[in-house]
Formats: sequence, C-alpha cells, structure tokens
Amino acid sequence: YPQNRVIVDGSPHYLAIRLPSGDADSVQPLRTLLKSEGFMLEPSNRKWWLRDRHKTLNFLAGYWKALKDEWQAEFTENFETRLAGVGISALQVQAKEDGGKFAVDISLSKETDEMELRRALASGKNYVEKESGGITLLDRSSVEQLHEIERAVSGQADRPFTPTFTKRIDTQDLLDVEDLLDELCEGWQPPQAWQSRSRALKEVGALEAAPVRPAFDTILRTYQRIGVAWLWHLFRHQLGGILADEMGLGKTLQALALIECIRNQNTEVSDDVRISKKPALVVCPASLVENWQRESARFTPNLKTFKHHGPKRAKEPVVLKEYDLVITSYGTLRQDAELMGTMDWCVVIGDEAQHIKNRRSQNAKTLTSLHADGRFLLTGTPVENSLDDLLSLFSFLMPGYLQRPTGKLSQGDKAWHDQRQTERAAAYILRRTKKEVAPELPDKIEKTFFCELGAKQQRFYQDTLEKTRRDIFNLEMSGANQGRVQFAAFTELLRLRQACVDPRILDETFPERDSAKLAAFDEVLDECVDAGSRILVFSSFVTALKLLAEHLEKKGHKFCYLDGQTKNRLAICDRFNEDESIPVFLISLKAGGTGLNLTGADTVLHYDPWWNPAAEAQATDRAHRIGQTKVVTSIKLIAANTVEEKVLELQARKVEILKELFEESEAANAKVSLDDIKSLLD
Repeated sequence: YPQNRVIVDGSPHYLAIRLPSGDADSVQPLRTLLKSEGFMLEPSNRKWWLRDRHKTLNFLAGYWKALKDEWQAEFTENFETRLAGVGISALQVQAKEDGGKFAVDISLSKETDEMELRRALASGKNYVEKESGGITLLDRSSVEQLHEIERAVSGQADRPFTPTFTKRIDTQDLLDVEDLLDELCEGWQPPQAWQSRSRALKEVGALEAAPVRPAFDTILRTYQRIGVAWLWHLFRHQLGGILADEMGLGKTLQALALIECIRNQNTEVSDDVRISKKPALVVCPASLVENWQRESARFTPNLKTFKHHGPKRAKEPVVLKEYDLVITSYGTLRQDAELMGTMDWCVVIGDEAQHIKNRRSQNAKTLTSLHADGRFLLTGTPVENSLDDLLSLFSFLMPGYLQRPTGKLSQGDKAWHDQRQTERAAAYILRRTKKEVAPELPDKIEKTFFCELGAKQQRFYQDTLEKTRRDIFNLEMSGANQGRVQFAAFTELLRLRQACVDPRILDETFPERDSAKLAAFDEVLDECVDAGSRILVFSSFVTALKLLAEHLEKKGHKFCYLDGQTKNRLAICDRFNEDESIPVFLISLKAGGTGLNLTGADTVLHYDPWWNPAAEAQATDRAHRIGQTKVVTSIKLIAANTVEEKVLELQARKVEILKELFEESEAANAKVSLDDIKSLLD
C-alpha cells in the first residue's frame, strides 16, 4: 500500500489504521481524533489499533464516511471482505399526498425495527445487530440531520431525537419543509402537486398571471403584475401574506386588483373552496379611509364600494352584503366588532399593518376574529425587525404558522427558535424597494392623498364656512363697495383653507388629535422613518409648520426648519443633506420654493395645495434634481370635500383665477369676480 495514504484495515472487532509518513501537520487532526477515540499506537508496525468490538462499530458509525471522503483513505481487502455484511444508515424520506394535504415520513433506516433503533441509541450503541447476523451502522451525520429536521419541522428547539418522524404538512409549510429537505437529503423529490404549490413562493417571477381585467392590467407595471399574481396564488391556496413594498410603489393598486379578481371569479378557485359573492373588507387607519374610496372609484369603478365609517355607517349586516367592497377604519372595526364579526368576507386586507403589531391590542384581536376566505396585510415598513411583530401579524394571517417558544429554553435554543420563525415568515412577505424596480419607475412618483375630516373638524369647517357666507351676504346687503366685499371674501377664503390644514391656526384650543392632516402626516412619517426615507414638508402656512415642529419635538424626531425669517438657509440645507439621521425638513413654500438643493430627501409632502401647480412642482424639484440617485415620491395632502378639493379642480382648469385668489397682495385690486370666490365656497 502507498506510503502517502491513510490505510485502514480491520473487521467488526478491531481496526488498525496507518497514517502516511512525512507531512505530520496535515494528519494531525486525524491523529488527535484517533487518540480521543481510544486508539493506541504500536511502534513496531506504526499502526493505530482499536481492539474492542463496541468501540470499533461506534467509531465506524461516526467516521467511516469521513475516512473515505475527507481523508481519501485506502481500505484493505481484508477490511472490505470482513465488513461486507455491515451497512450504513441513510435518511429515507417519503412524501405522500392525501386529500390535498401531504404527509412526510423520515426514518434513519427502513430495514430496521424502530424499537431496536431506540434501544440501541438509548444504550449508547450507534449500530443495530440483526438476528441474521447483519449490522447497520447509524451514521452520525444522518442522526444529526434527522434531529435537525425534527426540531425545525416541529418548531421545538429542545425536541428529543427519535429515529423515525412523521408529520402532516399544511400547505403553508410546504416551502419551508421542502427547503430543509433539499438541504439535508440528497436526491429527495417532492410530489408534483407539492412542487406546484411551493414553487410560486420560491420563484415569484414565474407565477401564472392573475385574471386581471385587461383595461386595469394595462395600468399595472411589471412588478405590480407580479405582486397581484403572488397575492392571487396565495389566495387560491388558502394562504395569507404581507405585501411590504416600499411607499409609493402602489400597494393599494395591487390590493384592489386582487379584490376585483376575487369578486369576478364565480368559479371554483381551488378543490375545496367555492367562492360565493361575499364582500371584501379593507381595514385601514381613519386618515386613509377616504383615500381608499377614491382609489377604488378611480381604478375599480365596477366595484360597488361602501365607506363604513363615521355617522352614516351600516347598522345591519344585510346592508353590507349588498356591496363588493367595504372600507372601514381600525377604530370603527373595534366599535362595530359584533356587526363585522357576523359577516363572511371573501378577503380581509389590513392596510398599514403596523397598527396590529401588538397581538394583545384590540385592533389585532378584532381583526383576527373576522371570518374570511383570504387574509392579507399591506405595510411599507420592513417587518422583519422583531419576532414579536411577526408573531402578531401572522396570528392574523395564518394562525398557528409561527409559534412562540414554549417552556424554559437555553439562550442558544431560544436564538435557534427565533431565527427559525423568522425564516418561516420570509416566504410569505413580498417586499420590493424603489431601488430594485427603478427601471420601471418614472423619476418622480406623484400621488394625491385625500384625508377625510373627522366629525369635530368637519363641524369647525362648516361653522367657518357658514360664517363666511353670512359675512359676505351681510356686507353685500349693507351696500358696502365691491372692493371691500371682495377683500372680506379673500380673508374668509384664507380662513377656510386654514381650517382644512389645522384648525389650531384659528383656534388654539382645538384638540391636536382631531386634526385630519396631522394623522395623515403621522402615517406617512412613520412609514418613511421605518424605511429609512427622508422627507421635505412644504406648507404655505408658517403657523402650520410651527405646529408640526412642536409635534415632531414631542415624538422625539430630529428635524430642520426653514421659513422666510430663517437667516442661515444654506447652512441648514447642508446640515440636512449631510446628516442622514434627520428624517424631516419643514419648509415654508414661499421661502423654500427656489434655490435650494435638497437631494438628501426622497419624499416630498405638500401639506396643503397651492394655487400654482408650477410652484408645487418647483418645490418638489428641491429633492428631485441632479445629484439625486433615488426615485422621488411627491405626495399632496388634500382635505376631502372642502375648498382644498375645489382648488385642486381649479388647478387643472383655471390657474389664472387661482393665482389672483391666493396672492393676498393682489386681493384688493384682483380681477377675480365675487362669483368666482363664491363658487369655491359652495
């Protein structure tokens, strides 16, 4: 035998291993192993001997494969002959389909009785001797792999080892178990039906397209089509998921496309679910209810939509059953938990999922208690941050899929458990960032965000509006000259705009929590901060910016501030561009509309509409200019059904009129007729 190879001789009763002469360092680890396993060196023949049947078989169970593969050992003819009747265990995996579910059987050795395997392992024997005289060695790496699979699939970090393992696999677990077995068992093949269900989650781009209405489909970008196909695939297989695309990538649009697909399908969706015409439910923060309704009217006009929010909401389930889509807020859902709980929904979609991050909160409990064929969450906030958050979101999506650790676990076992749950969750989260899909996007994404005034602010606005109309009427009746009436009308118009932006501009005692725009601002801000985006906020009212500054201070956010009184403008801009830990820059539209370069931001929020779309665009261009490598999102906050919305309509039609209406300096000699002003107050 060659001098430079490891030579192994022996039988089931003894082993004699000769190490190569020469390079001592390279075989040092093997020499150390042999010593630790009880081998003794016999100087006369330079062989390492192990003369004990039990130790020999245990050693071979642990290291026969390693001698062959890692040490490229040569085995003598004597060894091969004497060990011809000794086999090595290899994991046996069988997966069977049974009524739409799957069962997996994994065992160390099919040929060996399980009781014998257990007895052998319990007595420290890594081998089983059969009556026929044959011996099966229980390969140590197979034992470790099987134990790893048992822990992983059961989710129990401290699960004891058993030589056989059987588990029924729910659809939601297919991908996860398949990945584990691919890694640990060579040549394993799942059944065809299993593969077709799990493949979609592995290769999102290879999904078959959802049956989106052709006219709607043309609006969707490629990544949005993939998103809808992903949601549709999950829905058809009774799974749930989190669409976590970054802000501005159209999560609402993708969700509406899914809802329309579900409502348009009367046929069988999968083997065991027939879809009846149940309504879909969207639950979102109160500040977004109006926005959802507007987006639905725009993109899915065929869906009969009902806003279950505010004083005019439904009292009976029969009212809700008439609609395709019901939109409500988390607060209303809590109040009307009983009514909403009696309904059967085809799908429930929770928007801004961070509102149910705490499992014990009423929001989470009420949402989880609803009856629905499908459940999805939307959030622009990365959700992989904390296992607690994930547990809460998944207890709504797929109850029981993620598990809390049970019993007292060691630090190591706890870390293993947490890592395991996070990996399991990842298959059901789809997140694309603007950076990833940038080639499909324009340089600038523009969206209008409608917020509905709450009851208190609505009353405040109506009172201001009625007083305005009354004052103008009284002035006209008293025979005041045209100029004076017009000037008064301008002043009142300004007040109405301020009532939309934040009533506290006019009345310091108005409660902060009842300002609709502040609530909408918080939604945008939280999403931006969590996603690492930075935001410029423009307003034509300095008082509104000062109120926002107070609000940010209370929340503990750093920010920069610039209005007409600011002296060191460039120094402040440089500070914002250079310090990425400052998420917000508050800027008065007049002071900051021109001449500033603020490419540190990728989101621009217009807190109130301005008469001149060009001035708004110019403000947006503070962020969107040379040096900006990111796609910029521009958001306009508009108070729904108020003078702001009228301004928006006029922006599109009569920019000239707006110019004169909004320039206070020109108010006295404006060419705008009183009728024009009155049309805004209707």
